[in-house]
Formats: sequence, structure tokens, C-alpha cells
Amino acid sequence: MEYKDQNLTKYLDDLSARLPAPGGGSAAALNAAMGASLISMVVNFTLGKPKYAPFEAELKDILAKSEKLRKDFLDLVDLDVVAYQSKDVRKALDVPLMLARLCAQAAKLCPALIKKGNIYLISDVAVAAVLLESAFVCAAFNIEINLKSLGQKKLTQGIRKELNQMNKIVQRIRKNTEDRVGKIIKSVGSS
Repeated sequence: MEYKDQNLTKYLDDLSARLPAPGGGSAAALNAAMGASLISMVVNFTLGKPKYAPFEAELKDILAKSEKLRKDFLDLVDLDVVAYQSKDVRKALDVPLMLARLCAQAAKLCPALIKKGNIYLISDVAVAAVLLESAFVCAAFNIEINLKSLGQKKLTQGIRKELNQMNKIVQRIRKNTEDRVGKIIKSVGSS
């Protein structure tokens, strides 16, 4: 079954049911898709506004990237189900690893929107960063559980090193985004 073509109620019904899949990996991918969607929404509400005209080319580039990521994340909602059902540890590892990498890419789109995105959607930039970090952390848990089952020491060390580096980036972006957006919101409210 392809969940990306189903309604949310069907997906959540299956997620909550006594079914082996969808599970946490698929839910993490959906979380990431929502984060990427929020990035797209912020850009869509920014494009065409005279105040942000100097940033139009960069914003269009961000939108193209966020839309591709949104589609990729949505594909991962279903790919995670397929990988889990395959009982192939390598496939079960590849999907969350792909998710983690894509979350890191998506998170990198957030900082520019703090300055160059529509100020009225600034909180959505922070929500996107938090959703992407959350999806990344979920992917990391699924990577770790599959690495234990894989039993390939050299591969495990390489993946853990990559995961550590991406984690630092994603965490830093989320924290900085949260801090900067919080300050902007407070200053807008007090002026």
C-alpha cells in the first residue's frame, strides 16, 4: 500500500494499529515532509512581495529544493514500510540513513528564511527546523538499531561518524533558528 496516496486518517489508523508497519521510521519521514512543506509555505508567502524582491532568486532556489525534499520525504514514508517488510537489514538501514541525510539538507534551508522569509511566517521557520531535527533524531535511532543487527564494524564506524557530523549541524541549525526566531517574535510583540 502506498500511504502517500492515502488520507491522513488511514495512515494514522494503520500507524496506531497492531501492524508491523508503518512504524517509527515511516512516521519520521512524514514528520520531515511536514518540515519541508513549511519551508515551501514560507517561501510561497514571501515570493512576489516587494520587500523581499532582492532575495527572489535565492528564495526560488530554496523553494525548488524544499519541494524536491518534500517529495523525497513522502516517498520515504512508503519506502520505510517496504524496507521493514523486506526483512533485509541493509534495506532497513538505507532508508533511515537516506532520511537523516535529507533532513540535514532540509535543515540547511531554514537559516536564510529567518532574514529573507516573510516575517509573518517566522514561527513556521522554527517549526520546520524542529520537525526536521525530530525526524533526524528518529532516523538516528532506526539507524542504530539496524547497525547492531548488521554486524559490519567498519561500515558501522563510518556511518556513526557521518551521523555524528550531521547531528551537530542539524542541532546547531535548530538551536540557532529557535533562538533567532524567539528574539524576532519578542521584538515584534514589544514594538
